[in-house]
Amino acid sequence: MTTLSHAKVAEYTHNDFSSGVPSQARNDLERRLLRKLDLRMSLIIVLYALNFVDRANASSARLGTFEQDLHLQGNQYATILSILYVGYILMQVPANMVMHWLEKPSILIPGSMVIWGLVSTLTGFYTGILLARFFLGFVEAPFYPGVLYLISGWYKRDELAVRTTLVTCGSVLASGFGSVFASGILTGMQGKLGQAAWRQETWLFYIEGGTTILVAICAFFILPDFPHNTKWLTPEERALAISRLAEDGTDELGKRTTMQGLRDAVCDWKVWWFSVALIIQFVELSFVIYFPTIVATLGYDTTNTLLLCAPPWVFSTIVAFVISRYSDKTQKRYMFIVASSALAAVGFIISICTMNTAARYTSVFLMAQISAAYMVIWGWINNVFAREPAKRAVAIALINGLSQTGNIIGAFVWPINWGPTYRYSYAICLAALGVSTTMFGVMYLYLRRVNEQIERDERNAKDINKLLHPVGFRYLV
Repeated sequence: MTTLSHAKVAEYTHNDFSSGVPSQARNDLERRLLRKLDLRMSLIIVLYALNFVDRANASSARLGTFEQDLHLQGNQYATILSILYVGYILMQVPANMVMHWLEKPSILIPGSMVIWGLVSTLTGFYTGILLARFFLGFVEAPFYPGVLYLISGWYKRDELAVRTTLVTCGSVLASGFGSVFASGILTGMQGKLGQAAWRQETWLFYIEGGTTILVAICAFFILPDFPHNTKWLTPEERALAISRLAEDGTDELGKRTTMQGLRDAVCDWKVWWFSVALIIQFVELSFVIYFPTIVATLGYDTTNTLLLCAPPWVFSTIVAFVISRYSDKTQKRYMFIVASSALAAVGFIISICTMNTAARYTSVFLMAQISAAYMVIWGWINNVFAREPAKRAVAIALINGLSQTGNIIGAFVWPINWGPTYRYSYAICLAALGVSTTMFGVMYLYLRRVNEQIERDERNAKDINKLLHPVGFRYLV
């Protein structure tokens, strides 16, 4: 399938968009193409919100009678949270390899959603919920790496940070408004049909899982595939979509098979460096899955606690769009990661130092905006592995999959006996933030050196066809 795709790229690039096309006509068509594409891709906001809600509903249920009704003790609650990521890690790379091979994200992504919506409605006692969340991780695995790979197959390198934020902000908003939704269920449906409100077969898990299935059905008809095989593009739009990527340096579609992409990714040390850095960052991000518990330390009742979870994530979404927009505009990545990380560090320090209600609530705003750095990081990762789609598909899945190990570790960073101050938890998050930011700094320095070497090679080259990179190609740092 990749050979046919490469032939189509060559055909459309050379035949339909030659150098004779007027620049104004091309610019107009490009704006229309991006508007059409952004509109369809915006559905991913809803998809990702549902993805996050289905994963995080146990966190909201904890503020109800979840632990008491299941007689959870010790680390059993943390195990329920972390077991999801075992299946999630195992299936990431195979799922993205299948997506690269089949080239049908419009089927694979919604298909996985339908299955995870069904799994999310399962119920039982501690063992039943443990199994349900384990399999939920398996079926949710294709979603996020698949979405990242999908947008990297449409957008240029200096467009990716904003688009990554666009498709990822659903999870950020769900962190807050999922809690609002859960608040309505936990308070309004408690005791209905003789069941506690958190129970999957009745309200919280059942309603959220059912909503996921309905939206997934719509996604089958809305999401695109890739430029060469998306049916709703006109021939001119298809040619432009392909030529845009070729001109941006993403011009090797079809040159490597899926298995070759696996080998290339596994043998690239940058994949493993990003993976370890993100594992450590996910330990720092562990506060997200315990966010309702953290806000509950302010001393309000369950309903008000869940409602107070929303504003920090609205603020986080705004900051993420501002930072990613300027990151794309300036074609810089690391400096914006540092800026967001510094604000989060201030938030952790405030929470370590005081139990004052106003100060602690301010600190959760500062902590929540770290999602901006996370989105810029994924735009950066897509940039670093931009040229070969087969390798990029595996690299994205491998990095995202391995990084979830941090979620497994992070689930045990917030034991209830460390509350209500959770100073040790915040200190661990602060240390993890410092280590991960330093590791990204090392990658920044390395890629800057590579860019300098590319410039020297171009100046000294006698035959540009022998260069390792296309003329003008630079890593965004």
